[in-house]
Amino acid sequence: MDWLVWLILPVAGFVLGWTIRWLYARYQLKSAERRVEQVTEDAEKNAEARKKEILLEAKEKIISERNQLEKETRDRRAELQRYERRVTQKEETYDRKLAHVERTEQVLVEKERGFKKREEVLAQEEERYREELERISGLTVDEAKALIIADLENEAKHDAQSLINKIEAEANLAGEKKARDILIAAIQRLATDITGELTVSTVSLPNDEMKGRIIGREGRNIRALETLTGVDIIIDDTPEAVVLSCFDPVRREIAKISLERLVVDGRIHPARIEEIVARVSKDISQKIFEEGERVLFEIGIHNISNDAIRALGRLYFRTSYGQNVLVHSKEVALIAGLIASEIGANRNIAMRAALLHDIGKGVDTDSDLNHAEVGMDMARRMGEDPRIINAIGSHHNDIEPTCIESVIVQIADAISAARPGARKEIVDNYAKRLKNLEELAEGFGGVERAYAIQAGRELRILVHNDKVNDEQAKSLGREVAKKIEADLSYPGRIKITIIRETRIVEYAR
Repeated sequence: MDWLVWLILPVAGFVLGWTIRWLYARYQLKSAERRVEQVTEDAEKNAEARKKEILLEAKEKIISERNQLEKETRDRRAELQRYERRVTQKEETYDRKLAHVERTEQVLVEKERGFKKREEVLAQEEERYREELERISGLTVDEAKALIIADLENEAKHDAQSLINKIEAEANLAGEKKARDILIAAIQRLATDITGELTVSTVSLPNDEMKGRIIGREGRNIRALETLTGVDIIIDDTPEAVVLSCFDPVRREIAKISLERLVVDGRIHPARIEEIVARVSKDISQKIFEEGERVLFEIGIHNISNDAIRALGRLYFRTSYGQNVLVHSKEVALIAGLIASEIGANRNIAMRAALLHDIGKGVDTDSDLNHAEVGMDMARRMGEDPRIINAIGSHHNDIEPTCIESVIVQIADAISAARPGARKEIVDNYAKRLKNLEELAEGFGGVERAYAIQAGRELRILVHNDKVNDEQAKSLGREVAKKIEADLSYPGRIKITIIRETRIVEYAR
């Protein structure tokens, strides 16, 4: 029995275990089914909620897109309306312009008809005048044309020949262009004063009784003054004035100052005259030396002997055609220095020679030599450079120039003496030439005003705009040029400029 029990107990335990396992498995299965159902239910709920959210978002997006579409549609409709209005306005403007063009075209057609009628009338008048001219002149139209063409050909040939001559002259002067540029630059850079009138040696007296005191008893005072100064004292009917005459300007200046001091002092007798003349001669000698030193200092030239300084100072009292010789020498030195600097010559030699070129005029000598020869001798005694000696002697072509500095001195001397305002005679001729040039131009019809500028090298002519057209202005320029060539004498050439302008003036108030 025991073995049956031991057999049944394991079988029963095994069956019980499987039963319990089966029950547990079934319980687990039901629990899993319940969880699945719960998960499924939750998923369905979440899906339903998510579905509602998606539907809601879709509806909102559809509504937003519909609103945006409606807005774009409204904007596009408004823009189309604006375009439509602009097109309508343009069509209206085009219609108005078209109507205006049609009216203008109609007016032009009517004017064209009027012009054709006038042309017909003018053609008839022209034919009548042509027949009358042919009758009066005895020439046919072809013969008259031939004469006019021949005249124009001759005038054209003359103008062409003149142009050829000018071109040839300009070609010949091409080599001198650089020299002219240098001269112009030197003249423009030099600023000098215009020379005044010659100083008249006249002494003013307080009254006519002083003339008797100057003459003195039996003429002893005037004889003493004339003997000591070497001048002629002219006492005539000129009221309250005495005239001094002497070839030597230094002596004349000494006599003038001495007589002025005697008149102021009142003590006029031979002893006093001798004392005053001696004192004034000393003062004048000192002034001569000071003037010579002053001009040397201003130009920057050194190492010149005292005799040369005094000779330069004496030029202070000399004039040539109204031009002070010392001022002229200084001016020539400045011009020569400028020219020498431009062309690369020796500037110091050119300036020194130019300053000393008229030194012979300041030398007191009884020689028959001219001032250039006297200046050469003095420069040779002073030991000056041979180029300076040659420049002094050749500045009036008494000898041939042997160096470029001598030629520069000649040019500078000519510029200083010939410039407008340097000498009284040249000033008068210069002003007269400009006046004649302007008067000649103003004598032509249609000319309003004429101005001679650039020292007479250019003539500017203002013409009346309503009387002279462009073609007539060209013809006027040629006629003025021919008139100047035929009637006037002038150096170089004259540029003629015709000015014709339309001027409109309005005021904003």
